[in-house]
Formats: sequence, C-alpha cells, structure tokens
Amino acid sequence: MRTLLVTGPGGSGTTAVASATALRAARDGARVRLITGDAAAEPPGVTVTRLTPADDFRADLLALQERAAAGLDLLGAARLDGDELTPLPGAAELALLRALRDSADGPDDLVVVDLPAAPRAVALLALPEQLRRYLRRLLPAERQAARALRPVLGRLAGVPMPAEWLYEAARRWDRELAAAQAVIDSDDTSVRLVVEPTEAGAETLRTTVAGLALHGLRLDAVLANRLLPDGSTDPWLADAAARQRKVIAAWQHETHGIAHLGRDPGPADLDVPPPPAAPVPAAPWPVEDRLADDGVLVWRIPLPGTVREELSLVRRGDELVIRAGPFRRIVPLPSAPRRCTVAGAGLVDGELCVRFAPDPDLWPHAR
Repeated sequence: MRTLLVTGPGGSGTTAVASATALRAARDGARVRLITGDAAAEPPGVTVTRLTPADDFRADLLALQERAAAGLDLLGAARLDGDELTPLPGAAELALLRALRDSADGPDDLVVVDLPAAPRAVALLALPEQLRRYLRRLLPAERQAARALRPVLGRLAGVPMPAEWLYEAARRWDRELAAAQAVIDSDDTSVRLVVEPTEAGAETLRTTVAGLALHGLRLDAVLANRLLPDGSTDPWLADAAARQRKVIAAWQHETHGIAHLGRDPGPADLDVPPPPAAPVPAAPWPVEDRLADDGVLVWRIPLPGTVREELSLVRRGDELVIRAGPFRRIVPLPSAPRRCTVAGAGLVDGELCVRFAPDPDLWPHAR
C-alpha cells in the first residue's frame, strides 16, 4: 500500500489536488482511499474516509469516563453527558492519526491524505514520535514492577489507586501511536506539496521542506498550483504570469505546474501527476569517520531550506535537540557519537554537519 500525504500553504488548493490525485489513481485501476475533513469531497470510484473529530472526541472521553467510574463516583464527581461535550484543540489531529493508523489494515492500493495546511501538517506528522517519547518519560515500563505496592498505597491513601489502568491506557496509546508512526515512516509514504507561486507561498515552501527533512519525511513532488498562461495580451495577466515564473525559477525543487482554470475546479478538471511509481528514498543521516585525519566523527544531517539564523543545536545526554525554523526534534545520538563530546557544528549547502570528538573517559583505549 502507498500513502500520499498532501499539504501546502493555506488556500493553495490542497483539498482539490488531493481529490484529483485520488481520482486519477482510481481511473488508472487502483483501489484508492481518500482521507479528508472536507464534506464535499466525493471523487467517483474513490472510497472516502471522512474525519469526524467531534464524534471521535466525544466517544473517547465518554469511554475514559466509564473506565474511571469508580474513582469519579468516590470523589462525588458529576458525570459528563455526551450532548455537552465539544472537541478540544487537537481533536482533529488525533482523528487524522487514527484514520492513518486504520488505513494500514485496509485493502487499498493507495491512500491519499488531505492534510491540514503547512507548517501545521509537519507538526501533525511529528506528533506520534513526540507523544511516544512523552509516554516513555512519564510512565516508563520499568516502573510497573512496583505494582505489588499499589494495594498498600491505596489503603494508606484511603482511595483506589488507578495506576494499573493508567499504565494499561499508556500501553494502548503507545500501540496506537506506533501504528500511526509506522505508516508515516514507511518507505511507501511520501509528501506532496501544493504551493501557489507567490513570495509568501515560496517562504512557506522553504520552511516546510526544512521541517519535512528534519523529521525524516520523504518529499514526492512540488506542485505549483493556479499557474497563469504565458503570452497573454492583457498587460496585468502577462505581468502576473511573469512574476509566477520568476518565483518558481528560484525554487530548488522539480516542479509540476497546474493551470489556473478561472473557477473552482472539480477533481476531474486538474492535471495532476500520478502517484510515485516507486518508493521515494529517504535522505540518509550518515556518520562520517574522520578520526584518522581530523580526530572527529561528523554526523551529516540534510536540512534543505534551513538558514543559519533559524538553526539551533543542543546536546542533552544521549540526545540532540535540533531546531530548524518553527520545527523542533529530539533525536537519539548514534552509538559512536554517544561516547564523544560535541566539537562544533556548521550548516553547509543545506546540510548540518555536527562534529564529535572522542571523550577520553568513554572512548575505548587502544592497547
């Protein structure tokens, strides 16, 4: 199964392009599913999974309330009724992650996902990894060994101790997040960016490409939407078209153009490229051994689109905290650099090079 994630700056036409991409693949004979929050998206021959974050949030909270019923009743808490529940911020993101997780078990050849606008979409795709890290820190599995003490603590405190169901809930959340992360990280998953060729669109494209690279996500294609035709006799249209071409010429990405139709297009109206025929390769993050020549190891991290002023780097234990523009990721160090100290870092041609010098107290000594 292939998964194609479609996003771009707000208002750039991502939902229309996602629907058109799903329709093209269906017409080519593929079994296609479109995941979207748009109530009007109904490309023929495509199975549509429509996101309902309000319903999902209500069902989840009522289920949690039922599991904690004994403790809530003991505390005299008033039960919440389903009719009074409204979704909190983040409900839409969790609904989309759940749909991604469920798509892995489906019969489809291609799943097209209509993501929120960038850069929010990048933050959404990074969410499973971040939440799983939080769960491991807050509820580490090794602490469950103390479960034999919970009845004693419960008697001392005088109230039931909900730790067992809390740990079980954490395990369930981790499994669900891991399933969503597996789809996002799969070799068969890639991102398609839809951008209107304006200066604002170009800036969002730059930062979004940097965020995708930071989180190891694969970029399939950049689609320049609503392109005006060349050669118009109208001076205003000719000038606007020239400005669009100038913006695109500065992009450092191969671009597919989609013509401006002068109206709201349907899925069958847009000339979109087909989904990738083969998996999009992930950019490697290699560790270069330069101990013999320079006495350092160099971890090379590709971050295209990142500028030096927006980049920061902090080592914390065996992890590296990297910030690129509005995006931040905490990544574990490879095994060899863990036994080193950071000797410096630099950004060269869109690549972050972090230098590590062996720590004499940790590095194996030659005999």
